[in-house]
Amino acid sequence: MLELNANPAPADDLIKDVSEATFMEDVVEASKTTPVIVDFWAPWCGPCKTLGPALEAAVKAAGGKIKMVKVNVDENQGIAGQLRVQSIPTVFAFHDGQPVDGFQGAVPPSEIEAFIQKAIDLAPEEDNGLADAIIAAEEMLAEGSADDAAQTFAAVLEEEPNNPAAFSGLVKSHMALGELEKAQAMIANIPAEIENETAVQSVKAQVELAASAADAGEAGELLAKLEANPDDHEARQELATVFVGEGKVEEAIDELLDLFRRDRDWKEGAAKEQLFKIFDSLGPMDEMAKTGRRKLSSMIFA
Repeated sequence: MLELNANPAPADDLIKDVSEATFMEDVVEASKTTPVIVDFWAPWCGPCKTLGPALEAAVKAAGGKIKMVKVNVDENQGIAGQLRVQSIPTVFAFHDGQPVDGFQGAVPPSEIEAFIQKAIDLAPEEDNGLADAIIAAEEMLAEGSADDAAQTFAAVLEEEPNNPAAFSGLVKSHMALGELEKAQAMIANIPAEIENETAVQSVKAQVELAASAADAGEAGELLAKLEANPDDHEARQELATVFVGEGKVEEAIDELLDLFRRDRDWKEGAAKEQLFKIFDSLGPMDEMAKTGRRKLSSMIFA
């Protein structure tokens, strides 16, 4: 059961409407300190009128341990598109800047309570030091000290084997050290408890893209092939793979969008599949991923 707080936080602080302009601040950044529930709704949606108040009541009952934002999809289609909202109501739980859980449709109060409690449990009240260790390891990785980062992430996993941030961090460390086989071995043995976590799915896509890039040809040869025949779809897809391996992600996205424009059904939609893998590797809030998704959506629905 959710614990009631004798001194609940003001409702205005716990529950608010957000727009595309405030989403980063009120959801992504806010969830780094307190879990945030995101309710995608619309005024014309019947089930939303039942689910919304029930969510608000449960959030208020939690007494400040979790926050809630409401996103009107009619007014904020960009956010809905980036998070692949297919129907409403759709609800996500954000933690540490990422969506970590969610559901669609109206659900009974018991399921709402369980969903919110699960989100609250992501941010334990007493810090056991592991979160600080992960932050330190991420800073090491960003600064180029991949070996030190790997040791720290591994130490966290010894204490908490199903920690998604430590797992994904160790995989990224192996990749930074050029140890692709070790990264692939970890991806092949993802613990079932964390296989659907956003951070894990993101690093999984990164490893798969890196493996494909390792087997790809030379950019110069592929560019020559495309100059001779712009409709050489095989060469264009392989060039995009090479660009990913070289860190030219934006160029890779452009080549795949061009391939999709030329023949969206080639190899059963291979261009779209590879684009989604790149978007997943970047994460839902990455600007290149957002732009790429918008361009792809405009082609799909043109």
